[in-house]
Amino acid sequence: MIEKKTWMPFFQWMKMGRKKMELRIADFPLEEGDTITFREYDQFLKVYTGRTLKKRVKTLFKIRLTDFNTIEEIKKHGHYLMELEDEEEAVK
Repeated sequence: MIEKKTWMPFFQWMKMGRKKMELRIADFPLEEGDTITFREYDQFLKVYTGRTLKKRVKTLFKIRLTDFNTIEEIKKHGHYLMELEDEEEAVK
């Protein structure tokens, strides 16, 4: 079983269906089809809220960000994590 801590705003966005992607350090085994239990965490009070969500990994890519950018560039700019759709779908 895979469980991961998720800060409150991100948990709520997942629950509403607004957040459909996740960026995590690859320090645990993970495969497409695995289920992750996300545990909502109040990052200010530093406690779990008791709410959980289960999500299945649909597509998985493992990358090293330093293969594309230097540490200095990453620290300065960060990265975007994007969910893309066809342009025709966006105007419907």
